[in-house]
Amino acid sequence: KALKEIPPIVKYYAEIIGVSYGRITVRNQTTKWGSCTAKGNLNFNCLLMLAPREVLESVIVHELCHRKYMDHSKRFYDEILKVFPDYHKWDKWLKDNGGILINRMRRGLS
Repeated sequence: KALKEIPPIVKYYAEIIGVSYGRITVRNQTTKWGSCTAKGNLNFNCLLMLAPREVLESVIVHELCHRKYMDHSKRFYDEILKVFPDYHKWDKWLKDNGGILINRMRRGLS
């Protein structure tokens, strides 16, 4: 399911942000929600599919903005907020609830 849903969202936001990207990988992880390599390959945690759609989109936008700024500077977050004004709300949701999703996965629940 994630491999069908995530790529069109990535494409949509990449066009808005004005960046390119490489391969998209979705895997089960217990420490990261997403990452972006120097070559522009994007990795996403499959557990994002259990979160509200806005959480998934916020992580996608976060990783795509690393194509402009490979750091977590003010300009990086300013770029995110231009595209996704509610970013901090959904980032907080993930910080508050992400552990629950990871624990559900560890217990084998969906």
